Amino acid sequence: MAKRPGGNANIMMQAQRMQTQIKRLQESLEEEIYEGAAGGGLVRVKVDGRQTIKSIEITPDAINPDDLDELADLLVAATNMALTDSKETSQTEMRKITGGLSLPGLF
Repeated sequence: MAKRPGGNANIMMQAQRMQTQIKRLQESLEEEIYEGAAGGGLVRVKVDGRQTIKSIEITPDAINPDDLDELADLLVAATNMALTDSKETSQTEMRKITGGLSLPGLF
């Protein structure tokens, strides 16, 4: 079986192109904001595309000193919603670049 001239060079060029696209994606995702809300909007959490919490908003109606467990549950729910949305978007965009290849450690 004969090797194609430049076959390895072509693969390297494709890998470099993919690496550039991944870097651009990571940079653009850092600017994206995803929001999760719970309790009918009593608690809102915003995260960026790198799953970093950017803000937490709690309305006064969400605070019941006799039931702080409810507030904690709302915070967890809103945070998980925002993080899930961010992760799913990241994974979808990554699949577009990699064609479904699994590249551990990128996302």
